[in-house]
Amino acid sequence: MNKGWNEFDAGAILFTFNEKVGNISEIHSEDRPYSPSSSFTASVSDWRIEKPVFNKEYCIDCQFCWIYCPDVSIISRDKKMVGVDYDHCKGCGICVEVCPTNPKSLMMVAEGKDEEEVLAAWPQKDQEKNNG
Repeated sequence: MNKGWNEFDAGAILFTFNEKVGNISEIHSEDRPYSPSSSFTASVSDWRIEKPVFNKEYCIDCQFCWIYCPDVSIISRDKKMVGVDYDHCKGCGICVEVCPTNPKSLMMVAEGKDEEEVLAAWPQKDQEKNNG
């Protein structure tokens, strides 16, 4: 009998995939053979209070957000950031903290905020102060 991820006893060994997977980094997350015991199909979007909004105009594709995201919620294609998987993002803000751009290419906003409004009001680059 296949059980869902939330039906197992504490301490059970759960496998992420139904089959052996080779180079996982080469397979897009939505194409991976996840097992029914994986939490991949579970969404956390109903309890998140903040979310990161991505502005690709400022992104330098350093992949820091992708590397440090604890929930694998950064969507990257061919080493280019393309968006955020809001079904799995818990809103921790680590992606924003590690973003090196000025202004940052990710910004935490309240869950209900309209993304188009956020993008329209994006902060501008901080001007270097002249000490002379």
